[in-house]
Amino acid sequence: MDRIQSFFKNPIFIISKRNPFMLSRWSILYVLLGIFAGLFSALFWKCLEYITKLLSNFEGQSIILIMTASGLLIGLIIYFLGEPGEISLVIDNIRFRGGKLDPKNNPSMALSSLLSISSGGSAGPEAPLVQITGSFGSWFAEKIGLEGEELRSMTIAGMAAGFTSLFGSPLGGALFALEILQHRHVVEYYEALLPAFLSSCSAYFVFLFMTDIGIGPTWEFPQYIPGGIEDFQYAILFGIAGALVGWVFYGIFQITKFSFSKIRLPIFVKTTIGGLLLGCIAYYEPLTRYFGHDQLNEIVVSKGSWMFFGVLALLKILSINITVSSGWRGGIIIPLFFLGAVSGRFFMDFFPSENESFLLICLMASVNASVTKTPISTTILLTGLTGVSNFTPVLFASLTGYFLSPKAPFIRSQADSV
Repeated sequence: MDRIQSFFKNPIFIISKRNPFMLSRWSILYVLLGIFAGLFSALFWKCLEYITKLLSNFEGQSIILIMTASGLLIGLIIYFLGEPGEISLVIDNIRFRGGKLDPKNNPSMALSSLLSISSGGSAGPEAPLVQITGSFGSWFAEKIGLEGEELRSMTIAGMAAGFTSLFGSPLGGALFALEILQHRHVVEYYEALLPAFLSSCSAYFVFLFMTDIGIGPTWEFPQYIPGGIEDFQYAILFGIAGALVGWVFYGIFQITKFSFSKIRLPIFVKTTIGGLLLGCIAYYEPLTRYFGHDQLNEIVVSKGSWMFFGVLALLKILSINITVSSGWRGGIIIPLFFLGAVSGRFFMDFFPSENESFLLICLMASVNASVTKTPISTTILLTGLTGVSNFTPVLFASLTGYFLSPKAPFIRSQADSV
């Protein structure tokens, strides 16, 4: 401990303290944290791509077998290595336990998440990245003697770096890391805003350097051409539709959560049952498999009736909630974006004259904001992910989805009290 603290008394940190610029020793620490987060995120992403490529070779009825077996392995990892927790636990620690995240369960989180995501669960890599990079920020802060709000800010900065590495938006990733902590207040921990931006920027640079992911949009949407005042009217209407999908999502979650809570058996039994159910759904409709990062581009160009996309939306809602409720690990943000795009294709038959990209992006924003309670950062993230040039109408859809969503948050620790 003394050796680590003395390291930060060397000339570079003394110079940063006495220099005439806004640059400080804290700035350097947040940049270093972002560099580590970017390196870890790149390594995690490369491992995920490799394992996913191997497991994607299983098709047909073998999907049921591989996902059931994966469910068993996921449960055994958690059973023997320890319960890694969920995003609710992370938020709870940030808000009510001084911002400390325990890194001891990171191996369990990393391994169970890699298998959950690569085998085809409807959960993305954002949750493990956020938890692991956030816990490193917490560990780093404790080692250099930080306490109180400074420790919390370092933890949040680590979380933001993990978000940004995946989503490719330092602004959106930083805001998301703060906005998701509370379902009513956008930036309750405003002291962490600048640290989150610093770590996000450095993490994003390192992640880009280490991977072959470019800086362009992730999903290939036809360019939305802004119209007039009617765009805002449509955006509010689409926001209402997204909120409706959010209510259906929340209702099905209550059913799956209750059902799996009644299984009074070890975690590996629940995850195995979850894998069997997910495999059956994926066998019936392959587009429900995986978290939607690659499949979303297919939705944009797929042909189908409103009936097809309506059934697909319901099956995706079911698969996301089975993934979460059965103990599989991962995040739901990108799966919700996928669900929003599918819902947009469903509503397209009822609004045939409306700009297709605008409709889909509005539904993606409103559905995600309805479930995660993050209307501002969701809009900014979608700006980069879809390449939309004018996001103001999308913000109207996002806010509408948020304000018409269930008062009880999907992530229970976002509530106002413990």
